[in-house]
Formats: sequence, structure tokens, C-alpha cells
Amino acid sequence: MFYVTERGRYFPDDSDDKGRLLSAGYHSVVGFYRDDTPLMELILDEKGQKQIDSLWEEFDYIADFTARTWTQYFFNQSGEVQGHGAESSSERPPDHEITDEPVIMAMKKAYLAKADAPGNDPAAMLAIKDHFDRINATLRHLETLHKESEPRQIDAMLRFAARAYRRPLTKAEHDDLLAYYQTLRDKNQLSHEDAIRTALVSVLMSPDFCYRFDLAPASGVSAKAAPKPLTSYELASRLSYFLWSSMPDEELMRHAASGDLQKHDVLLAQARRMLKDDRVSGMVTEFAGNWLDFRRFETINSVDRDRFPAFNNDLREAMFEEPIRYITDAFRNNRSALDLVYGNYTFVNPPLAKFYGMPEVKGNNDTWVKVDDASTYHRGGLLPMAVFLTQSSPGLRTSPVKRGYWVVHRVLGETIPPPPPVVPELPHDEAKSDLPIRDMLAQHRQNPVCAGCHARFDTFGLAFEGYGPVGDARTKDLAGRPVDTNATFPGGAQGSGFEGVQAWIREHRQAEFLDGLSRKLLAFALNRSPQLSDEGTLDRMNTKLAADGYKIDSLVEAIVTSPQFLNKRIAAQTTSSVNPGSPQQKKSKDTGE
Repeated sequence: MFYVTERGRYFPDDSDDKGRLLSAGYHSVVGFYRDDTPLMELILDEKGQKQIDSLWEEFDYIADFTARTWTQYFFNQSGEVQGHGAESSSERPPDHEITDEPVIMAMKKAYLAKADAPGNDPAAMLAIKDHFDRINATLRHLETLHKESEPRQIDAMLRFAARAYRRPLTKAEHDDLLAYYQTLRDKNQLSHEDAIRTALVSVLMSPDFCYRFDLAPASGVSAKAAPKPLTSYELASRLSYFLWSSMPDEELMRHAASGDLQKHDVLLAQARRMLKDDRVSGMVTEFAGNWLDFRRFETINSVDRDRFPAFNNDLREAMFEEPIRYITDAFRNNRSALDLVYGNYTFVNPPLAKFYGMPEVKGNNDTWVKVDDASTYHRGGLLPMAVFLTQSSPGLRTSPVKRGYWVVHRVLGETIPPPPPVVPELPHDEAKSDLPIRDMLAQHRQNPVCAGCHARFDTFGLAFEGYGPVGDARTKDLAGRPVDTNATFPGGAQGSGFEGVQAWIREHRQAEFLDGLSRKLLAFALNRSPQLSDEGTLDRMNTKLAADGYKIDSLVEAIVTSPQFLNKRIAAQTTSSVNPGSPQQKKSKDTGE
């Protein structure tokens, strides 16, 4: 509470001055107050005093606390001095704002008249005059500051629009936005702040903000025209949303403005810079989350918390974060793409380290460390991460079918037809089943309708039986039976555990994994599904990847320098306008558009 001010001095609730002022008709109003008199008088020099005064002024400019406190007082207590009773207010002025000078001065006059009564302390007169004069002076000064800042805020609004559109405004856009603001002020009688807010809303509702025009087909393209190159700003957006899943930063925009972003060396340098940035985790979350299908893991509710008490919210978040940390490290440090499958390391925080049986990690849940020789703890690479093992389990048992399908479909890129409409269900609780899951699946595969597809992926899931329903390493299932992780993979090769899956992929399906990774990454960069015209680019990507020791930067560089990435797609042509064997269509295939 405060009652009256001198420079940096306020009367506290328990002061004698409070009682004398209240007897004179001066009442309390809640508000901010400065309590920095010792700092101002004993420590700070003149420069420091001006700086802290400036900070308080800036605080009031933003928070508007003087005006809000005065308004609160006017509606809560201003009527008492006029004889309307305790805790009463005055009538709202019909022709003024409450913060206008005539209203403040009228209230000052009323207080002074009451304080001038016989027996009142003469100090009250000076205090009241000082108080109201300071309120009025402060409000008038802030009013001037707000008026003087309007042009700068309008300029900031225009800069915001350019940032939102991810390119400079055209003259028409610039003029239209200014005209809209002025219409809101003149015709709609909005305040400057309300007009700015409304104009900013119009920017955020604009298609130029809501949509990426680098993805739109080139307009007005004839059948004979070549693909239309992206503008510098469109290329900056495409590069940024590819590598950061966010808008371009200032450095990228400077290169777009200078017109050199389309230069091969500059483009590659920017791509390498962006891959080193922490913001690459945004791309990993979007790309890997969709590729490996763990985007919805944070909402999973199939785990029985009573049966698996270790699976709490902290562990679930850590499981979700592990592949993001792992793949982000691969992109930022230009590791081999093969590490995604074969890497003998992973990243853990305290909850995940404890769950995996690894050495304790000191720190909070945001503390992540790299663990080498992860195979010692039955981990390493993406395949044995708990997030994938858990999301592919129905809750109270494992599911070799879902786990195997995830490996074959997501990691190796195979297309598996959907199951038939009626599929016999397996027991929901592994602890109550009469047979191990391996034997139940063997019976299931005796049905010829099911055998063809299940033979393609069940065996991979069975190799992961060494992990329970929440991805915990185990030697016995929930019924106490020893688990069997031996598997016969397609082609007759034998293996055991996730190491056996890794070895089989290295020997038989490594090329398919790399090709699938290339396709997924290219599709993510272009925001569309792969097309037949992309095959040439994909071949070049895979060739360059092998030649560069499978370094992930190689894939990114091949993508950002490809015709598909650098050009807009040609709008679809009718069959009558382009002959299937015409040179125009052949040219389109060659350029990847």
C-alpha cells in the first residue's frame, strides 16, 4: 500500500504519518512503489540514478501502473472525500477520460479543501498537492512518450509483417497496411494500440503468413516452359523449413536479400551452418517423428501403470526424447547414416539411465549424456530404444507382430498389405497366457491367409522378445517363462536379439534402409510424396552417400542442390496439351519437376 510520495519515499502501513493523512481524508490505493531510497542516495552516482529512473519509466510505459492505480483509486475511493461515504467512488466524467488532467486536478482540489480544515496537520496540504501533481505529471509524460513512439511502433509493425511473410513487403502491401491502420484510427476511432493490434491480426491472418508459396506450383506456366526457379526468399524459406522446421533467421535473410543464396557454395555453406545449430532438433522432431511413427507417444495410455510402475511421466518423456537426441546428434555432428541402425551408443537422462540399468546420470531431467558401449546394456542405435518397443506393445504383453512390422515397414521401407477384416486376437495379458507368444504366433501362421505376410515380419519381432512391454530388458516373460530371442530371418539366415537383426540388415538389407532414408528425407524437404521424376535424384543421393562414407551431410547437400529443391513444380498439364513422348515431358522428367 502507498499513500503519499516524496522522491523515492512512501509512507508504510504502520507509520504515524499514515494516521495523520487518513484523518485528513487521504486513503490508500494498492499499487507499485519504489523502495530504492538507500540505493539512490547512498550507492548510485548521478548516472546510475538516471539509469534506474529510466528503467522505472520504461516499466510504467509498458505496465501502465500509474494510470491503472489512479483508475482503481477513482472507482474505489474517490467519492469519500466528496462526502459520499467510505469506500465510495466518484461519478465517471461524461466528457473526459479518468486519467485526463481536469479530472485529476478536480480531485486534488477536493482533497485540499478537506485537508484545510482546522486541526489537520499542515503537512497534509503539501503531501496531497505533491501526490496529485506527480500523478498528473507522470501521466502527461507517459502520454507524450506514447505519442512520440507511435511512428516507431508503426515501423515495427511493418518490419513484423515482412518477418511474418518471410520476405520484404511489396510497395502495395506496405501502403495497404499503413492505409488499414489509418482507417482504424480515423474511421473506426480506435486508439493507436488497438489499431496496431488489429493490423497485426490482419498480418497473421494473411495467406502470405499462413502458407508457404515456395510450395505452390508456378503460375502461368505453359507446356513449353522450364521449371521456375525459386526466388531468393522462397529458397530461404524452403531451406529453413527443411532444416529447422521454422522460419529463416537473420543471416539467411541477409543472403536472400543480397541475392547470393542461389550460388552453390553459399547455399551449401548455409546448409552446413544450419545443421550445426540447435534448431535442427525441430527438423528431427518432425521428420523422425513421422518417419519412425513416434509423434504421438507422449499421449500413449496403453501401459498399465500398476503393473509397470517405473513407467511414469518422466520416463515417458525421456523415451520420446531419446531418438530425437540421437538423430539430432547424427545431423549436427555429420555422423554416418548407418549409425542409426548400427551405432553402439545412445543418449540418456537420469530417468532413462535408471530404467536402462546404466550408470547414474547426475542432474535434472534436462541433463542428457552420451553413453558409449551401449550394447553392454542391450541398447545401441534406434532399434532397441524403449519408445519403439513400448509403442508397439498392447499393454500387458509384447507384440512381435507390431514390433516386426515397425522394423520392416518403417526402418526397411517395405509396403505390407493391410490384414484381413477378421483376425483372431491373442491373449491380452502375457502373464495369464498358457503358451509363450512365440508358440501362439506359430499357430497363427498355420493359416495360409496369414502366413504370407507374417513370415515377412514376425521373425524380427520375435528377436526383440528380450524386451518387455515397456522396453525393459528381460530374460523371462511376464509368466516367468524363459524368453527365446532366436530368429530365422527371410532367406534362412539365423540370428538372435537385436544384434541379430542388425547383422541381418547389414548383410541383406542395408541398401534398402539407406534408400528408404533418402526417400523419406527428400519427401520431407519437398513437402510431398516421391514421384517417378525423383528417381534420378534419389540415385545420385545414394551414390554420393556411399562415396562420402555414408555421412548424413551428403544426403542434405544432395537434396538442397537438386532441381526439385531449387525449383517450383510446373502446374499439371492436360493430356491434350502435352504429348506423353514430347520433348517437353522428357525435359520435365530430367529436371525432376
